[in-house]
Amino acid sequence: MLNVAFVGCGRISDLHALGYQRTPEARLYGVYDLDPARARAKAEEWGATKVYRTFEEVLGDPAVGLVEILTPHHLHGAMTVAAAKAGKHISVQKPMALDLGEADRMVAAARQAGVVLRVYENFVFYPPYIKARELILAGEIGEPVSFNLRVRTGVGKRAWSIPGDSWAWRFDPATCGGGPLMFDHGYHNFSLAMFLMGRPDKVSAWIGATEIFPGSGLLVDAPAAVWWTYGGGQRFGVMDVVYTSDLAIDTEHYADEARLELTGTRGVVFVNRMTGKLQNRAPVELYRDGVTTSFEHVPAAWEESFVAATLDLVEALAQGREPSLTGERGRDVLAFALAAHRSAREGRVAAVDYGPEGA
Repeated sequence: MLNVAFVGCGRISDLHALGYQRTPEARLYGVYDLDPARARAKAEEWGATKVYRTFEEVLGDPAVGLVEILTPHHLHGAMTVAAAKAGKHISVQKPMALDLGEADRMVAAARQAGVVLRVYENFVFYPPYIKARELILAGEIGEPVSFNLRVRTGVGKRAWSIPGDSWAWRFDPATCGGGPLMFDHGYHNFSLAMFLMGRPDKVSAWIGATEIFPGSGLLVDAPAAVWWTYGGGQRFGVMDVVYTSDLAIDTEHYADEARLELTGTRGVVFVNRMTGKLQNRAPVELYRDGVTTSFEHVPAAWEESFVAATLDLVEALAQGREPSLTGERGRDVLAFALAAHRSAREGRVAAVDYGPEGA
């Protein structure tokens, strides 16, 4: 039995907990949060045995085999290194760090300690995206030539209610590393682009800013557009992100909607939803040779991607293999994201810095 401790009990932790409720090989054993009352409430809700007073207490518990670090981004590096030195396996929320130097130190610490470092990201486990990849690998669209993702953030009657402290740090570059849409949430999209089409080499981006509420001073990093190339420009990707404050989106989670088109030399794959949807269309559609095929029965519940991500790590540890999302891969996705931000700041095309050991 793998005992797991959560470090941080913010809103997203509810989805992280689901996977441990569906496997007999691991259990959510303990929790720690800066808010003791919230930690106690979550422990009771999840059936966790321990509530810790400090992070150091988590690391000092010999019963804990894996720590899930669900804290603001600027804390990931130091917490990961400390957990590795304590001999704990680590699952750290994306993005893993604020810069590549910090990411390299995290990877090195895990290697030196002989523990597993997994950078948590659920989009590559979302069933519609997995179906899209299966169609690509089966040759259904021929040779892939373009990745086109459109992201909208709006409002939803059934959308999550997010506590203020779970949002505030995302608007501060010192704690988030960038903005909430293009760095925090954006990591998912950059990871997805790599999952479906491979590693890009050059990136060009423009990132604007929009005030959420008049006079609030809180800015989201949108509208934004990013372009990138794979292998010299014959294959490419495009992503645009808009903040549409009054756009109603059907969702039970974040009020975000994304549409993906993967174009190949023979056909096109469409993925029509993510955390939310705008139209009642099949989760995945394939256009080929003049015919559209709808995949109506592909599971599209967003929480299933979290369950699958957790089960992949638990199975990897049980089998002694690497998880799908290694620390090295997390470093590559971070390099992609940082290249986009560097391009936007400097107004020029930026090369992606994968370093000497890119995954």
